[in-house]
Amino acid sequence: ALARLAVANVVADGSLEGVKPGDLAEIEVHGIAAGGAGVGRLPDGRTVFVHRTAPGERASVSVTEVKKRWARARLVEIVRFSPQRRSAPCPYYEHCGGCTLEHLRYDAQLEAKAQITVAALQRIAGLHIDAPSVEPSPEEWHYRNRATFTLLRLRGDRVVAGFHELERAGRIIDIGPDCLLLERPLAATWGALRQAWGPGASLLPPGPRLRLALRAVRDGAILIVHGGTGPGTPERLIETVHGLLAVWQKSGGKPPVLLSGVQYPLEDWEDQELLVSGSAFLQVNRDAAPVMQSYVLEAVGEVHGKRVVDAYCGLGVLSRRLVDRGAEVIGIERDPQAIAGARATAPEGVRYLLGAVESRLTEALPADVVIVNPPRTGLDASVPPILTESGVARIVYVSCDPATLARDVERLASAYALETIRGFDLFPQTAHVENVATFIRRTV
Repeated sequence: ALARLAVANVVADGSLEGVKPGDLAEIEVHGIAAGGAGVGRLPDGRTVFVHRTAPGERASVSVTEVKKRWARARLVEIVRFSPQRRSAPCPYYEHCGGCTLEHLRYDAQLEAKAQITVAALQRIAGLHIDAPSVEPSPEEWHYRNRATFTLLRLRGDRVVAGFHELERAGRIIDIGPDCLLLERPLAATWGALRQAWGPGASLLPPGPRLRLALRAVRDGAILIVHGGTGPGTPERLIETVHGLLAVWQKSGGKPPVLLSGVQYPLEDWEDQELLVSGSAFLQVNRDAAPVMQSYVLEAVGEVHGKRVVDAYCGLGVLSRRLVDRGAEVIGIERDPQAIAGARATAPEGVRYLLGAVESRLTEALPADVVIVNPPRTGLDASVPPILTESGVARIVYVSCDPATLARDVERLASAYALETIRGFDLFPQTAHVENVATFIRRTV
């Protein structure tokens, strides 16, 4: 009956006449999209995206948004279950947008992430490749050493703090320490912080809406508060919350400011001791990140006596590995606190440039190999031409977004061929996938 209702709206030219939110249809789900939604087709051929569905399922759905070529819908009922489906163990999963693939078996999640990469390269760069392997995370649960929560102050000193609701970004799902993504010590600190911040979260900086980034370090955790109209009472928080070492605040596009506590707590990262500030970047999955880094070093190849540019170098973890292998390394990083931490522990043979990669890459060249590890937005548009004109023989690109990677593959295509690509699952239960792509210079 649902299928008949949808088909009844199809007119002779193939358009969906009068389709609107609330219309019902039955669809076959054939894949997973980049945002984690299942992908199917409405009876008129329009692509439809439906969260909490799995490939191979037949589902009845209610349309929620309609565009010219695609639509979004809400799951109403599973008519035929997929063998890839499992029961999601998280108590928040029904409504929370923090995870999108928890209802899939883990092997199915890895397969979906490989297909997301393939689809992006085909759609954006015009490349047709076999699905890359995706290395699993050593831990499927309790892997995050950093998480960012949104806090809303409501009437009557009520507070809700957690992740955005699935497909309703204006609503926040209150998340306690039983979240299955957080490392267990970090979860304990989150629970203690929630207990300690007082009625209306009065010890935190004032303001109706805050973002709270909590990061684990060796001896506890640090809190970075994004937003607020004042400092709050950070000293009381540090006194009350066991293991909370520092409170930072970032607002107005300015660098973060230390409100109270230890400026550079120590973090153990494999065999390196790092000085971590309020803004320095480290991968969130401490067990999976070394697996990816080992592959990056493999992809770089023999570097003894060669010059390597480590762009977007962060705290310099990879730079030090390259120096140990005999390379001369120039690291580039725009975060002054990260550069300060990297320089404090820098071995002989590495030099760090402070600034945006697009501003400082030219002076770091020529080089034998360039490693780029940009944010989710990918390379600045000026970077591919600099690389193309540089003559560098090899580029190793660490990507956290298949779409921007595919865009940059196309930008580099005049001078570089994509040699290999491999995925790494640093974010189980989500649709995010890290890829390491290796480019070699085309011969004339």
